[in-house]
Amino acid sequence: MTVKELATLTGVSVRTLHYYDEIGLLKPSHVDATTGYRYYGDEAVLRMQEILFFRELDFPLKTIAQLLASPAYDRREAIAKQRKLLILKRERLDRLINALDEAEKGRIHCMNVFDNHEYETARDTYAAEVKERFGNTDAYKEHQAKTASYSAEKWQAATDGMNALIAKFAACMKDGHSPDSAEAQALVKAWQAYITDNFYTCTDEILAGLAEMYIADDRFTENIDRHAPGTAAFMHDAIRVHCRKK
Repeated sequence: MTVKELATLTGVSVRTLHYYDEIGLLKPSHVDATTGYRYYGDEAVLRMQEILFFRELDFPLKTIAQLLASPAYDRREAIAKQRKLLILKRERLDRLINALDEAEKGRIHCMNVFDNHEYETARDTYAAEVKERFGNTDAYKEHQAKTASYSAEKWQAATDGMNALIAKFAACMKDGHSPDSAEAQALVKAWQAYITDNFYTCTDEILAGLAEMYIADDRFTENIDRHAPGTAAFMHDAIRVHCRKK
């Protein structure tokens, strides 16, 4: 769809969509080289829905870019929570419309129809969950300091680099190499160095903890296994070998 169609669908202005493109938060799926017109496909529309969800939680755009780039981000969970918030909004609007109908008939309706407590509570709860998930560790604080100047393009480049390394783990596994092979162990070292260089100091202790998360947290497992089923377990085992050697 065109930028105007996406603006109409989402309720944001064309200028806002242009700005999201400029900062790298939401890139068009295609830009016509002749006219410069922006076009957005299904993936871009889904990303826009996620952006709107976090905007609903009053997250700044820079934080949204960081969250969407995180390996722990769960798109299905975010969409499900956005749906819940929209249902609460709809229910409140239905109550208000019913109250107006009653008022037209000269009936005084209970004033609690204006109460928005349930929606606000749900919104605040979701925001707190996100902050708790991503914001309580020393590693995350270092991550925030190191990435404070990252543009959306830099975030995307960092994410692409992580995905490229995961793809190499998947290829290593499919080639029949064992977790303790020289090939797999070289990838573990590259993975640890990449996290340190781009996000936070990845000690062996932190690396070991991440390895457990890759197989214990479905969000991580599903994200990693998109490259090939079993990649998360392979990375876990290879990292454990690396850490035992120290």
